[in-house]
Parts: sequence; structure tokens; C-alpha cells
Amino acid sequence: MESEGLYLIDVDQGYTMEQAVAEAKRCLNCKNPTCITGCPIENHIPEFIKEVSKGNFGEAREILARKTNLPAICGRVCPHDLQCEGHCILAKAGKEIKIGKLERFVADFDHSMGLINEKIPRKTRGKVAVIGSGPAGLTIAGDLAKDGFNVVVYEALPEPGGILLYGIPDFRLQKDVVRREIAKIASYGVTFMNNMVGGEDFTVDTLFEREFDAVFIGTGTNVSNNLDIPGKELHGIELSSYFLRTSMLANEGKLNGEEVIVKEGNRVIVIGGGNVAMDAARTAVRIGAKEVSVVYRRDEEDMPASKLEYEDARSENVRFRFRNTPVEYIGREGKVTGLKVKTDAGEEILETDVVLVAIGSKPARRIVSTTEGIEVDEKGYVITREKPYGMCTLKGVFAGGDVVHQPATVVLAMKEAKKVAEGIAAYVDAKKLLDL
Repeated sequence: MESEGLYLIDVDQGYTMEQAVAEAKRCLNCKNPTCITGCPIENHIPEFIKEVSKGNFGEAREILARKTNLPAICGRVCPHDLQCEGHCILAKAGKEIKIGKLERFVADFDHSMGLINEKIPRKTRGKVAVIGSGPAGLTIAGDLAKDGFNVVVYEALPEPGGILLYGIPDFRLQKDVVRREIAKIASYGVTFMNNMVGGEDFTVDTLFEREFDAVFIGTGTNVSNNLDIPGKELHGIELSSYFLRTSMLANEGKLNGEEVIVKEGNRVIVIGGGNVAMDAARTAVRIGAKEVSVVYRRDEEDMPASKLEYEDARSENVRFRFRNTPVEYIGREGKVTGLKVKTDAGEEILETDVVLVAIGSKPARRIVSTTEGIEVDEKGYVITREKPYGMCTLKGVFAGGDVVHQPATVVLAMKEAKKVAEGIAAYVDAKKLLDL
């Protein structure tokens, strides 16, 4: 399927009903299931798989819902090889249960059949504002709404979803999947306020003036790091995060394809070794780049990208140059034409038409700079405490996800957010009790 002529969406189609049941029947239902140990949010994996094996997909979905609000997303983008599947007892023989695909099947079946029938309590327990609608914000919103809180999510962009919508390419996570998971969370009674920029359209102080009992900051690390080397002002150099966003918008017909920096036939260099670098490289391949190379300053085993993402990129003819340290952008007439790198053998100039930079990101300061009392560390990450879990140095303000920790995976952001949701609930309950 081609959208607006930009690039093909080639996602795995997932299991059929028969395939899912057959795969689930392979589960040994271990007495001490190590797959749960490997799951950051400790999903009840053997339980839901057992129900799938019996064809009880609705029951399987209810078991998943005890721990996750985003099963269709986790089933697609979690690094299962490092987590649940990597800890499966059958993994030693290379025959691990495909837990991610089973989770995805249950979520997709649930959506197609409309199985959801959750009993959501009345919103009388308290009022919570959530700033940011990435994995952490959505988890907080879903968990608190199901526990009787009135939750309002404030999102700076036109649509909620954060990195799930704007940062992960379609070939790994289709946008209709993100939108339907958000619609499910909205069905719990969560209100989404889009095009609301923190620090401009509202502040933490104004949220408290609107009688919110607590505020959660889940704005992620939406300021990408740039590479400060000579030639950085040349045209043809772009942050990978911006490239991924524009290509997504162009793919959906919301932006002219000419606005996307990578064109068919280009030679592209991606600087970095994380999952964002892999996504950028693979997206460039789909647009039709003639040649795509990833430049990384360390060895292959040091790459932070997941092994599967790296292998997928290699299978798509993405080239990798390890122990190559960028030292200068080379250009002609204001346009980048090459990247000078330092190697073990000396220096070399790599010819290119486009350079995409993916060397990490850091938190924005819009919220913190407009609110007194929220302390951050030397790198700009919000400081939180253990009791109540996730509260900042300002009373009633909580934070979680990448704005607190170094950028991580979707499910790790969810893991922290679930603990913060418990901290928020405990705080608001105590606040209400004391107010009496």
C-alpha cells in the first residue's frame, strides 16, 4: 500500500486466529514463569496465553488490561527479544513463544470485535492534569481514569500520541493503531486538549488555579541534540526526529512531500547508533535513497539500538561504519556534500547529499522555566522522590518517563508511569482526607 507516493508501509500482518491459538498452545505454563520477570510491567503472560489457547480472547484481553493500556502498541514495538521472549524458558533452544505477536493479536481482535466492556467508576476521586501524551502520559491517564479520577491531558501538538505518533515510523507502528489505543483511553472518560503548549497556553500554576489536585509532567525529551562540529550551518543537515515527523506527516498527506529532506536517489548518512537512527535509516530506504549509511563512533556491540532493529536495517542494505567519529561537515555553495570522520586509520571524507543526526535528546524547559519550585539535575531532568512516588520538589507535581530518566523504551516509560500513577492516587487521597 502506498500513501501519497512517499514510501511503502510494510508491517507484519500479525497472526490469524488459527495461528494465534496454535502458538499459544506451545506455552509450557511454567511453574515459575521467567517471561513475567523479563516484562518491565510484569504482564500476566502465561495467564493470557492460556486463554488464547482456549479461544477465550475476551478473557485474554481482560488479563492484559490489568497491567497495560497500550497492548496493541507494546505488541508491536517492545524489544521482546530482550524482555519477555528473551526470558522464555524455550529461548535457549531458539523456540521462544512469540509473546509480542500474541499480545498484538489479542489487542487487534479486541478492536475488530468491539470486546471492550470495562466498568469505569464515576470520576469522584479527584482531578488530575497530565502534560504530554506519550507512553507515560497515556499510561497515567488510563490508569487514573479507571481508578475514578477525572483526567485531562494537555498536548502541544495537533494530535495526542507523542513519540508513538510522531516519532516511530509507520512500518514499525501504524498510526491507526496509535489512534485507536488513544480512543480507547478516551472512552474511559479522559479528556484530551490538543494544541496546548505548556509554558505558553498554560502553566502548572494556572492548572492548580483550575482546581486540579495534582499535575503530571510527561513531556519526554523533545529537544534533540545537535552535533557541534564545523559546517553545521550547511543545508542538507537535519535532526532525525524532525525528519521522522515530516515524513510521517507527508505519508498521511498532511504535508507536501517536497518538505521531506530525503529525496529518491539521495545518498544519506545517519549519525548515531540508537533506535531513532535505525528508524531514520530505514525510512530513508523506503523513500528511495540510493545509499544509506549509519556512522557510529563506537563498536557494534556498544550500539544502544535493539539487536532486531539493527538486523532489520542491515537486511534492508543499510551500511554501518563503526568507530567513525564525525569531525566536520564538508560542503559546497552552502550545501553539504560530505562528512569528514576520524577512523582508526586516520581521517576520511564520506560523500553524501543528506545528513540525519540522531545523537540523543534532552528535556525541554518550557514547563520548568515557567514554574517556581521544580528542581532539575545538571542535565535538565526533573528530580523526583520515592514517597509519594514520582513527586517533584514542588508539592502536588509529579513527573515520569523520559523527562525524569534517560530516553528509554515505550514499556520502560510505562513501567515508571504505573508507579507514578499509584503515587498520585495516594497523594490525592491523602490530600482529600486532610482537607476534610
